[in-house]
Amino acid sequence: MTLQPVLGEIILAITASQFMLLTGLSKSKKRPDLIRLMAVVGLLAFAFVGFVTDRNVTETFGGAFINDDFARYVKLIIGLAGAAAIVLSRNYLRSERLDQYEFSVLLVYAVLGMGIMVSSNDLLTLYIGVEMQALALYVLAAFNRDSLRASEAGLKYFVLGALSSGILLYGASLIYGYSGSLRFDGIALALQGDYGPGLVGGMIFLLCGLAFKISAAPFHMWTPDVYEGAPTPVTGFFAGAPKLAAIALIARVLYEPFGDLAEGWTLALMVFAGLSMVVGALGGLMQTNIKRLMAYSSITNMGYALVPLTAGTLAGVAGMLTFMTIYVVTVIGVFACILQMRIRNGIVEQISDLSGLAETNKGLAITLTVMMVSLIGIPPFAGFWGKWFAFGPAIGAGHYFIVVLALVASVVGAFYYLRIIRLMWFAEANEGFVAAPRIERSFSLVSAVLLLAMGILPFITYPGLNLIRDAASSLFG
Repeated sequence: MTLQPVLGEIILAITASQFMLLTGLSKSKKRPDLIRLMAVVGLLAFAFVGFVTDRNVTETFGGAFINDDFARYVKLIIGLAGAAAIVLSRNYLRSERLDQYEFSVLLVYAVLGMGIMVSSNDLLTLYIGVEMQALALYVLAAFNRDSLRASEAGLKYFVLGALSSGILLYGASLIYGYSGSLRFDGIALALQGDYGPGLVGGMIFLLCGLAFKISAAPFHMWTPDVYEGAPTPVTGFFAGAPKLAAIALIARVLYEPFGDLAEGWTLALMVFAGLSMVVGALGGLMQTNIKRLMAYSSITNMGYALVPLTAGTLAGVAGMLTFMTIYVVTVIGVFACILQMRIRNGIVEQISDLSGLAETNKGLAITLTVMMVSLIGIPPFAGFWGKWFAFGPAIGAGHYFIVVLALVASVVGAFYYLRIIRLMWFAEANEGFVAAPRIERSFSLVSAVLLLAMGILPFITYPGLNLIRDAASSLFG
């Protein structure tokens, strides 16, 4: 047995359980910064190690763990998103007196769970990855122990997450009982012979459990409350990397073991996508809290991400990866901007607090405007290309209704993004608003965020598309 395919996860496990925790026992005042640096280095190593090792060696642990091109690409984005979340959280944690080393440790463990998720090749590995990620995220949601909202968010997330885990486990038990195998290839083999209705029912239960992880309606009820109550850097992290890991796992589960049941799960995905787009678009119209607004935006965008998967083709998986890459980077940019703004009572949370931002800090207003326009999907911004590659495969498969619904949801959702832009540029400045002192007169962070936003452009060029196409191809053998 070779450990090369699991090398990235070994790096994260050693980084979190040895270096970071042992360093945490020291009494140095620079302890949080040192552990933050360790976490960022470990996450960057995790992101790139799959591309510098032998890519012909893909399986280990008896085939239960697979590190193919699909897993490598998703881990690249997840690792970079995790590193960005740690870097962007530094000033917030200090200002809120939450700068504890455990934050970085928990985030690394969450990314470790995501890595196991996207590389799982049997039901047991799948469950281990899902629960390792979830347990770390439950604690991160309630990281501010002195906040009633944060404690409530963590408790709601834990209770509903436990329910979803039960649904997922029940589905896995049905699948194992009717197929006689935990391995994905064994399940696919069982589907080629005579199989009972329990196997299909198990797939539906498994899919429902995973739909909770991406906030797909009707399993979205936890999202607005958890996003609002959790610390802002945690909310930004929730909106990106965990969603990519979960939807990548959904793609692997549906396209590999259940590929022969495409007609059944295609309808289920269309229902999840349609409900998510409607609930997210309409729910966001009534929000006054920017974190709750981003929660409903996340629900809508997960609906968009499910649209290409309904095609059941290689182009559909590639479209999902392209859309999710652009979405993850864009949402990191949005929360990076939010974390740089303050009002006299603390961090900016109300949408009305953004009034007149262009007068207070024009660079920050430009950056946030670019992000919002990208989320709307207006060309030539990157969000447009994300939707272009997402909706194209569904059109090719003849799923015109779901694409039309997605376009209508995009138009409705544009209203609340444009409302933010209007407040920033045309409303009177909020007297209680101040930008973070370090960037009030400086464009350094604004420039960095803009470069981060522009960094997604290579993914719509030929080298980027080839990388995504190779990743998608690995699901099809």
